[in-house]
Amino acid sequence: MSAGWDSETKETVKKIPLLTIRAGPRDKEEWGKRLKEELQALIKYIQLNKATDSDWFTITSGKDGTTWEGKCWYIHNLHKYEFSFEFDIPATYPAASPEIKIPELDGKTAKMYRGGAICLTVHFKPLWAKNCPHFGIAHALCLGLAPWLAAEIPFMIDEGAIKTSS
Repeated sequence: MSAGWDSETKETVKKIPLLTIRAGPRDKEEWGKRLKEELQALIKYIQLNKATDSDWFTITSGKDGTTWEGKCWYIHNLHKYEFSFEFDIPATYPAASPEIKIPELDGKTAKMYRGGAICLTVHFKPLWAKNCPHFGIAHALCLGLAPWLAAEIPFMIDEGAIKTSS
């Protein structure tokens, strides 16, 4: 695991089940098995967050498990900042990680690509590639979206780019 992750994140990731099925949406029968593993890992991650009172997202998937959306929130200076996020499972999944988007933040930080895709190239994508097929959606949230929020939301608040939602 990367030296850049804090010890709490490392401990959380160790508790998220690793996935074993190497299948993407094009692998019809195997995709169902992979999706079952994904859901089990997500449930475990959500349980871990709730147990440590660090609940920070909700998530749902489309019927076939290829489209996902949810809400994530970040607490800063006792104010809650809440955002909708979304992603599609790439055709080459799990070799390629999902591209998580927060459309409402598009253009408010340099650490984002067109359409609201958060920047995960430097820190997360090499880790994903190294751990393929064992990482899944729960890992993308834990090691991708969560650290991005922790780094970027305070910066955008200080810059006046976003306002509190509570």
